[in-house]
Amino acid sequence: MNSIAHIKSNDAKTFEIQSLLNHLKGTAELSAKFASVFNNQEWGKLLGLWHDLGKYSKDFQEYIKVNSGYEEDDQLRPKTDHTSAAAILAKETYPILFWQPIAYSIAGHHAGLLNYTHEQGIAGDLSDRLHKQEFLDKIRAKIPKELLVKTNLNPPIGKAIDPKQMHLWVRMLFSCLVDADYLDTERFMNPESFERRGKYESLIELKGRFDIHMEELSNNAPNTQVNSIRSRILKNCIESGGFSPGFFSITVPTGGGKTLSSMAWALNHALKYNKSRIVFAIPFTSIITQTAQIYRSIFGDNNVIEHHSNIDENTNTLERKLAVENWDAPIIVTTNVQLFESLFANRTSRCRKLHNLVNSIIILDEAQMLPPEFLHPILTTLKGLVDDYGVSVLFSTATQPALTGRIGSKGQFSFEGIAADSVRELVQDIDKLTFDLRRVEIQLPENANETIDWSIIADELQQHEQVLCIVNTRNQCRELHNLMPDDTLHLSRLMCTDHIMDVINEIKQRLKEDKPVKVISTQLIEAGVDIDFPVVYRAIAGLDSIAQCAGRCNREGKLNKENRLGLMKVFVPPKGTPIGLMRKGADTFKEMLINRSNNETALLEPRAFKEYFKLFYSKIDNFDKANIGDSLWKDAPYMKFQFSTAARDFRLIDDKGSKTILVEYGEGSNLIQLLKRKGPEPWLMRKLQRYTVSVNERDFEEIRDAGLIVELHGCWIQEYSKLYNQHSGLQLKGKWLEEINII
Repeated sequence: MNSIAHIKSNDAKTFEIQSLLNHLKGTAELSAKFASVFNNQEWGKLLGLWHDLGKYSKDFQEYIKVNSGYEEDDQLRPKTDHTSAAAILAKETYPILFWQPIAYSIAGHHAGLLNYTHEQGIAGDLSDRLHKQEFLDKIRAKIPKELLVKTNLNPPIGKAIDPKQMHLWVRMLFSCLVDADYLDTERFMNPESFERRGKYESLIELKGRFDIHMEELSNNAPNTQVNSIRSRILKNCIESGGFSPGFFSITVPTGGGKTLSSMAWALNHALKYNKSRIVFAIPFTSIITQTAQIYRSIFGDNNVIEHHSNIDENTNTLERKLAVENWDAPIIVTTNVQLFESLFANRTSRCRKLHNLVNSIIILDEAQMLPPEFLHPILTTLKGLVDDYGVSVLFSTATQPALTGRIGSKGQFSFEGIAADSVRELVQDIDKLTFDLRRVEIQLPENANETIDWSIIADELQQHEQVLCIVNTRNQCRELHNLMPDDTLHLSRLMCTDHIMDVINEIKQRLKEDKPVKVISTQLIEAGVDIDFPVVYRAIAGLDSIAQCAGRCNREGKLNKENRLGLMKVFVPPKGTPIGLMRKGADTFKEMLINRSNNETALLEPRAFKEYFKLFYSKIDNFDKANIGDSLWKDAPYMKFQFSTAARDFRLIDDKGSKTILVEYGEGSNLIQLLKRKGPEPWLMRKLQRYTVSVNERDFEEIRDAGLIVELHGCWIQEYSKLYNQHSGLQLKGKWLEEINII
């Protein structure tokens, strides 16, 4: 009987079998197709043909037959290692620097890309797998001769590449294999799902939809100066679509229409150079839903895939859920966390989509939010995508960071960013654009080192009918909010995602209806959220934050018609600015103020942002704080990668020491009851992500020790009804302790 790859049970008595040879050939066909886009189809084919050779073993064949019920036996069989044999065969067959990519990919196609050598605390390594010679010896005679014909392998991507990019090449091969393996298995096990994949409109059809939308938007737009400028920006972006692939920037003041203009550029660029898809990466989940909704309204639901941790499961069709797995849709809207952590991941679920980044366009919205502590590995990998995989990258922001030339001034920790002449700007005459889009008067503190009491700020805020105040921490937000009238809205990460989005929608509705609205918020609202206040207050921070907040003030230029500007006031809060990057940003801004006049227009000019970021980066201690370079570049010429270590350490959001609590807000209450009744079913846990709040370990312990939360199925859930306030979110010690004492 032929060796078996998969067994499908149709009912209690009938089975379908996929032969191992058919699975290997089917996977090879798909993997070769995926790898062909970077000139490595022969590598992709070989990986597909060899990835499951270990399944020819007697142990695996018994395991799959008995455990599937195909053969009856009282004793179930343990799982077997079916990935080491082909890794060892690769080392026997191919010379050094050729066998390692094969071994990494095949040995990791279930467990994930392994470290080359052992590291304490991390299970498994490739070197150990390569010593399991018995796994190959047991199956050697069973492998069909046609599978053992030596393949002529070309160099990586058909040319020599920088050693720092070798890990990315291995990841791309690994991605091709993993996606092909999943898809061929799905084709057999679940043909209905397989047939649902790839049903998208082409980018040329989507461009037609976009053009119709933009024409309607233009016809219905009021004849204002702001809309005239947006039209000019759009025209520049369309014309720039013909620029050859590479790095680009779009530097437009907030409210200049970057979301639509950057998409116009991307569609024209994609059609000109036959790009496969457009990936829009955003730093905040509070922005991403708004952006995805804009694009869905233009391109249709199933052509736009929204992929982030707080996705609302109710908005996902089966087709969209399938597309999230491997990003094969034409337009992807995701987060920086999802994009960059995938590029440094080792698990199959995250790496599966990477090959679909080849020949794509990546738009990095709010590029100033790229984390400085990971800037070296991020920019290095972006250069690899551009140089070796046909990717075009667009840095989109009003406050363009200084990412070219030498970055930093801390000796060994400074590094070469993107070549200065390789980033092309899409928009013409940025300085004039900045002047024309001037909509805000910025009031700076007379003394940047003199703090002002919250009570004074609260009194000033109450003098305005519509006002937004943005502060630096959750505690500051709560403290100031407590001094404001009861109808003042609160926004911070002490609120769950669903709550935040409800409040943002309420803010927009009140502004639209010209009703009174006062908001106290942390910085989660300062970038990308489309709101328009006549007055904005901002606790002192970096110049990028100051400018982003200015973009929430007189955004549509309505006050300009009355020959006045919006008002933005910068103040120094009590106790100053918290330590860390936020304080470095504030200190950099203060340093700039000493050397400049208090001219707010000059502070919002592109040259000011360049000056700011140069100065800011000079204060950064390390642009690779997790030592990703040591894991992936140090021994790159010998392909001794520590993939598992890099994946563990590359975390854009440092959640060490933080704890997550499921809270009762809106639908969250019903979902928690379902969790109690049904347990942690995957679909339920995904929905519950929208009803979580993270707190530091000290606050968590106080809440837990007070009996306000209970553990269930490994989750901590709200037990005390007043722990979560429907206006301001999770109540930390001061609030709930006070209420308990009253009761």
